[in-house]
Amino acid sequence: MADMRPKLLIVEDDSGLQRQLRWAYDDYRVFIAGDREEAIEFIRTEAPDVVTLDLGLPPDPDGTTEGFATLAEILQIKPDTKVIVASGHGARESALNAISGGAYDFYQKPIDIDELGLIVSRAFHVHALERENARLVEQPALDNRILGRLITAAPEMLKVARTIERVATTNISVMLLGASGTGKELLAHGLHDASNRNAQPFVAINCAAIPDTLLESELFGHEKGAFTGAVKTTPGKIEMAQGGTLFLDEVGDIPLPIQVKLLRFLQERVIERVGGRDPIAVDTRIVCATHQNLETMIAAGTFREDLYYRLAEIVIAIPTLKERSGDAVLLAKHFLTRFAKDMNPSVKGLAPDALAALDAWAWPGNVRELENRMKRAIIMADGKLVTAADLDLLPGDDEGVELINLRAAREIADRRAIRRAIARSEGNISSAAKLLGISRPTLYDLLKQYEMQA
Repeated sequence: MADMRPKLLIVEDDSGLQRQLRWAYDDYRVFIAGDREEAIEFIRTEAPDVVTLDLGLPPDPDGTTEGFATLAEILQIKPDTKVIVASGHGARESALNAISGGAYDFYQKPIDIDELGLIVSRAFHVHALERENARLVEQPALDNRILGRLITAAPEMLKVARTIERVATTNISVMLLGASGTGKELLAHGLHDASNRNAQPFVAINCAAIPDTLLESELFGHEKGAFTGAVKTTPGKIEMAQGGTLFLDEVGDIPLPIQVKLLRFLQERVIERVGGRDPIAVDTRIVCATHQNLETMIAAGTFREDLYYRLAEIVIAIPTLKERSGDAVLLAKHFLTRFAKDMNPSVKGLAPDALAALDAWAWPGNVRELENRMKRAIIMADGKLVTAADLDLLPGDDEGVELINLRAAREIADRRAIRRAIARSEGNISSAAKLLGISRPTLYDLLKQYEMQA
């Protein structure tokens, strides 16, 4: 059988370290190179995703010239390679030069096998996320699949995507529930693209952004002379969505009088423009979204229960970015690729401290916050890599987590580590347990204890 393990190239001229490192990485196919020529040959023939590179290579074992030349040549041949540079020569200066030269990370000798192993593991994880991101970005924008628009590798969001794909070809009304910035309109647009109505209009209206006095006219249209300023007959959003999809964003902000008129439309599929008397039949699919708790609003009498059940034939809850394992880094890479060419072409990637900060931040503003931070960081970056400081984040910051006691802190840490391990292992429990350093039965016990799904 073919060996499907990820490929790791170790560039090291010390024969003792070669032997030690060769047997330290059972999870990878390990290749050993003792000089630049051998390293480049492996890059060309084996195309490893991750390389550990000692800067002190012959014929300059006491310096760094040959090592930096090797780094440059590796990235020229295979730019997506994650190169982890190791050196004991002028560590601080070498680290800065290595990162600015495109290295993924820097490790100061003497080598600690376990510590280096964690860096290597993370490098493979980041490379996999970037490869998935590239695959998604390369897909056509409209390919009748929700994933043509959605950038994710998180099981939590993939489950949402699959649900949307299943209901897309029906005419059932869909309600998307999620916090601000989670991508409700993007998902609604994706649902339309995957439906049989995709050749007809997708019409969106944010019900919270329009004054109550104008919302009725915006939804249902108006006849000429219906009110002051109505100088011509104007169709509303519902009518404009004939044959297609109408997306009602922030539906919880619709005032009660207009809720009554919207309910009548959903029951009879006809509208009357403001100031008009003639019924107009409209065939459109309704998708709505809100960040509010509509059940609480129903109990308070501010949202009609009968309208809720008409709109919410199926309800889909959208996870926050914090709940989407690994997606913060994936989306950050997507935004960097999307914005850097226009905003700051010299920016080529994310520094290790930025990756750590992206992974740790709670993202109270969700994807919208991430997009805004990335735009700012790209503009502010001085070097080739966006840093945690450019993102206005500190490595390891985690806003919104209040640690009440040690048990709570342990549970938060366990849940986060388990989610990341399962995401990194693509749902394989055995691999996830190995990453976590525990047995498979122990991982199953933790999943049961925390009521988590694999």
